[in-house]
Amino acid sequence: MATSHINGQQALKLDAAASNVSAAGYDYKDALSKAILFFEGQRSGKLPSDQRVKWRGDSALSDGKPDNVNLVGGYYDAGDNVKFGWPMAFTVTLLSWAAHEFGKEMSAANQVGHLQAAIRWGSDFILAAHTSPTTLYTQVGDGNGDHQCWERPEDMDTPRTLYKITADSPGTEAAAEAAAALAAASLVFKGVDSDYSTKLLSKSKSLFEFADKYRGSYTASCPFYCSYSGYQDELLWAAAWLYKASGDNNYLSYVLSNQGWSQAVSEFSWDNKFAGAQALLAKEFFGGKKDLSKYKTDVESFICSLMPGSSSLQIRTTPGGLLYTRDSANLQYVTSACQVLSVYAKTLKESHVDGIQCGSAHFSASQIMTFVKSQVDYILGNNPMKMAYMVGFGTKSPTQLHHRGSSIPSIHDQPSKIGCNDGYSSYYNSNNPNPNQHVGAIVGGPDSNDHFNDQRSDYSHSEPTTYMNAAFVGSVAAFVDQSKQEPLQLHAAD
Repeated sequence: MATSHINGQQALKLDAAASNVSAAGYDYKDALSKAILFFEGQRSGKLPSDQRVKWRGDSALSDGKPDNVNLVGGYYDAGDNVKFGWPMAFTVTLLSWAAHEFGKEMSAANQVGHLQAAIRWGSDFILAAHTSPTTLYTQVGDGNGDHQCWERPEDMDTPRTLYKITADSPGTEAAAEAAAALAAASLVFKGVDSDYSTKLLSKSKSLFEFADKYRGSYTASCPFYCSYSGYQDELLWAAAWLYKASGDNNYLSYVLSNQGWSQAVSEFSWDNKFAGAQALLAKEFFGGKKDLSKYKTDVESFICSLMPGSSSLQIRTTPGGLLYTRDSANLQYVTSACQVLSVYAKTLKESHVDGIQCGSAHFSASQIMTFVKSQVDYILGNNPMKMAYMVGFGTKSPTQLHHRGSSIPSIHDQPSKIGCNDGYSSYYNSNNPNPNQHVGAIVGGPDSNDHFNDQRSDYSHSEPTTYMNAAFVGSVAAFVDQSKQEPLQLHAAD
């Protein structure tokens, strides 16, 4: 067995993780449905009649008016009321990837329709924001102004400032990620709504051409979202999705001629897309495109940097076993890494490849999935705090989510306006649980010692984000057929 190639202590750890998983017996279908439900609580704009998150109301119905464009809709990024287009597009790409790779599991959990609605809510906004071949609106709302206030989106009176990129003021990362999102979404809707799918792919091609022709790093959303990895990762990511969606060999030629851009990395995030692009292109390698071998090598380097027991380990785990990349919203890196690992393990199995080599250690696809499951289970409650880091899952989860709409009484319960400062004094500074439970929201997570303070003010650990949840959708989906809907009874011998 491949386990024999891992040092003895690490083999025990992986075995322990596997036994903890079976003992935990989580309802992964429930976790998946809640993770998708979260997106309805993040909606901006006019809410539909089938809206399930009832504490939310219509909001930001004039977005885009200063420029005479319709930018109503899309998602609030996190616990604030700003619409950041770059991470929003990444969210759509991740959700579409999950839908594409784990459609069977989504169907088994009865989540296909809800997931498609979540994707469409974001992709519709990206379509609207791409108002000309060389114009993309990338942000609605002034981040600094918004962060001065603690108010419901339904009451919002902070500036809805518009930000855009053009040929004269480019932002390659944002345009390329928008291209990736629409290409990935076009695959999701291919057999569902062919006209919509065709429109998505057409706009994706336009955005990619804009991103590639007018190159320049995206700075508009700094200091909230600054590009540290440059734009080459987004261009590769977008080209890989466009090749997958269109079959056009020009995009394959693009990734082949730019293999030198690809880097071995240890994180996959809203800023750094290399590992995602590598996972997509490695699948093409196994499908017969042998000249894409560098992407296979690089994605396996990514996996080796994460797997406990690897001789090239870069990201260590907490004492409780959680991957720990950095302190601020660490679970975003956990969920995104798990999505890549889940997809790649599936690729290995489908390609009848026995695993990957990390120096002297060998990991089978099953061992990679055992590790992914340990991370998913940690998030769902198998951790030293014995709490889920998903709001509303299990018997114990965060109660003081750093989230404006969740922490202030619903406009349906308290229709009178709650002003900017009133929100701070009455609700932000309160020690009471949030009046509206934002079911499915995944928080930033515990610190490096597995400790979590359930405090609204601790935004780096208590705030949810759309891309964190989106990556969790692609991580937990792989396990829905292993759902335990009743607590597992231990054998008498145990």
